[in-house]
Amino acid sequence: MASGRVIVLMGSASDAEHAGRATALLDRLGVPWSLHVASAHKTPERLLQVLAESERRGGARVYLTIAGRSNALSGLVDAQVAAPVIACPPLGSGSWAPYDLASSLRMPSGVAPLVVLDPENAALAAVKILALAEPGLAEAVRSYQAAQREKLERADAALGGGAPE
Repeated sequence: MASGRVIVLMGSASDAEHAGRATALLDRLGVPWSLHVASAHKTPERLLQVLAESERRGGARVYLTIAGRSNALSGLVDAQVAAPVIACPPLGSGSWAPYDLASSLRMPSGVAPLVVLDPENAALAAVKILALAEPGLAEAVRSYQAAQREKLERADAALGGGAPE
């Protein structure tokens, strides 16, 4: 099992489905994770407490923040920790979606969370960061990538694809 871990922070319990797509991949790749609900707007004291506990534990970690609408969560987390932060906002539908996205992209100077929109890709990015120091995780990533390639090759073969003529 990996020694690094991913701390998944949701701004609301309504983000659980989005978070579940990320944690499913973390489970598949054998990466420990923890899940918390802590809003930068509504429960900032609790959020800071969760961050302080995680930082006190030490070890390699990546924070994965999931907050829709006005994403203060990712910026606040990034400003408080030295570890990488990956913002993975669940984009709303309709006319508000561009504003939801912009709230994750525009950050003050010195605040630099990465942004990955797909939760599985956000989890993969977190694992790749942890894999820099853990060869076993790097091998898990390579296996995952090989499985993705094989899946596409099977789909091509099912369509009668073969070598180009």
